[in-house]
Amino acid sequence: MYRAKSKLSAKDVAVQLLSRRDHGEYELRQKLSLKEFEEDDINQALAYCIGNGWMDDLRYAKSQVRQHVYKGHGKRRIQQELNLKQVSEYVIEQAFEEEPQDWFELAKETAEKKFKGKPAEDQKAYAKQVRFLQYRGFSFDQIRYALSSFEQID
Repeated sequence: MYRAKSKLSAKDVAVQLLSRRDHGEYELRQKLSLKEFEEDDINQALAYCIGNGWMDDLRYAKSQVRQHVYKGHGKRRIQQELNLKQVSEYVIEQAFEEEPQDWFELAKETAEKKFKGKPAEDQKAYAKQVRFLQYRGFSFDQIRYALSSFEQID
């Protein structure tokens, strides 16, 4: 059975998208643009959503921080992801302040989960562990701390 596609406004589509999960302003703007809404309609829809408290970049950034921490990602990786979604630096820093983490312990937990607490057998294996944690977004100090917990006690 053929169902005629109803013509939803940019506001309707924005509210539908936000009802499923938080979106940042840039991300929601992109999605509405892909649905070929006019720029004025998109701006009105975004203003409407912000005005009603349905869209908030800080809430979105804090949600992203929590999700990435759960996945074992470091601060650098989270910051890069939020930068790609054009969340402002101020909002990103505020999200990190409001969602405090012990990045050293998170690096250690991530390393233990991945490498099962076993120290690297050689320099090549150690380099592989370092690259893994770098990719996850941890600093060298955090990586050194995480991998030092594997050292054998004689």
